[in-house]
Amino acid sequence: MGWVSTATATQEEAPSFGEKVDGIDIPVFNERAVRASAGLLFLMGFAAWMTAFYTGDFQPMRAFGALFLIEMMVRLTLSHRFAPAMAIGALLVRWQRPEWVGAPQKRFAWWLGFGLASVGCLGFGWLGFPAIWMLALCGLCLGLLFLEAAMGICVGCELQRLFAKEPPQLCPGDRCSYTPPARGEGHRYEGSTFVDTPPATR
Repeated sequence: MGWVSTATATQEEAPSFGEKVDGIDIPVFNERAVRASAGLLFLMGFAAWMTAFYTGDFQPMRAFGALFLIEMMVRLTLSHRFAPAMAIGALLVRWQRPEWVGAPQKRFAWWLGFGLASVGCLGFGWLGFPAIWMLALCGLCLGLLFLEAAMGICVGCELQRLFAKEPPQLCPGDRCSYTPPARGEGHRYEGSTFVDTPPATR
């Protein structure tokens, strides 16, 4: 029975989606690396979108759509370590303390991105959507990337939280369990956590 326990341990150490971190029961991703990769994708996509908007040349946007589709496909089917933007993002934040978030939320978000990219690629090619439609679709994609990179708001994660059968764990920004203080209240830092405090009375 030794080979059974070994196989089980190996499976626990290497989940099929996400990373295994000691002390955390679910597979996770480093939110800092995810946001860095979203920022890189946003920069490339925004440059392509502006080129298409001002010059009418949609070739850079087609290239970005294909790159984005491949990025999402690699993250979902192979490993996030092999996805170019994700790998570069992880390298850029290597010296920062990781912020671990649940992998199931990211899976939902990346499937959403994959779906948008698939529609975009089909629209550019076989379906022949009007240019204004493609600009709007790419603009929606860029908006989602900007929200995640700049504000830490993962729209796909929020949707997964609404539709999941079980409550998600380790949401970005501790969105699953954190309740912001009421207006006028402040924060107090204790150890490794912030505690809400009422405003001082005069």
